[in-house]
Amino acid sequence: MSTLLGFISQPPPSVFITAMSLISLTFLANSGFSEIRGKHYQYSKFWNVNSQKSAAKQIKVSSRTGMLLLYTPAFLAGLASFGIFHDEGFRFLLLNSAVTIHFFKRVLEVLFVHKYSGAMSVDDAIPISVSYFLSAASMIYAQHLSRGFPEPSIDLKYPGIVLFLMGISGNLNHHYLLSKLREEGDKEYKIPKGGLFDWVICPHYLFEILGFIGVSFISQTLYAFCYTMGTTVYLMGRSYATKRWYLSKFEDFPKDVKALIPYVF
Repeated sequence: MSTLLGFISQPPPSVFITAMSLISLTFLANSGFSEIRGKHYQYSKFWNVNSQKSAAKQIKVSSRTGMLLLYTPAFLAGLASFGIFHDEGFRFLLLNSAVTIHFFKRVLEVLFVHKYSGAMSVDDAIPISVSYFLSAASMIYAQHLSRGFPEPSIDLKYPGIVLFLMGISGNLNHHYLLSKLREEGDKEYKIPKGGLFDWVICPHYLFEILGFIGVSFISQTLYAFCYTMGTTVYLMGRSYATKRWYLSKFEDFPKDVKALIPYVF
């Protein structure tokens, strides 16, 4: 326990942050196991075709508009916190900047990188948007509450900066490679190539995990570590489901390509 406390700052006496830490870890981890069991979010390219939800009652928007709805509130939460919290210290500034940059990058990718082939239900987009907003706000608020408590004895914020920058740049690069697979209006899926795609089918998830590890190192709060652990389990499940989908669609899919971690998983 003493070793663990060396990495994590003393949790503030906040029922909200404690509850959000447990909820985030449990919800994200359960979502990862659901992906493995074949239960997917409906914006996924391999969501359940036998879903009983009536399509006639769904309000749909373009995929680009839906994805903007997912990420913009979280980005605005990060942006607004610069004006709400003042003189919170260097670690808070780093954490707030990392959260804001993460979601700003996602908004830019929606506008300028990703290619789209369908629509998104508003009923599905709103809960995901709210979850991203709450995660961003909770991450920043937990950092705010930790002010005044003793710093962790092992300072990880500088390694965290390096990991965050590696994660966000690697994720962007592989999203760009995915976007080059299809021309505008082309709805056909292809086997990704280039970068780390020759070793794993979801290197963009691998780098996203690396980025969130960086964020948790910068923050060193209980909430940040819980969110990162939950996100890791979710993306492991998501990558497993993605590989299974490619194997079902392409007879020539290379069997030695892993789901997430080269040579391991």
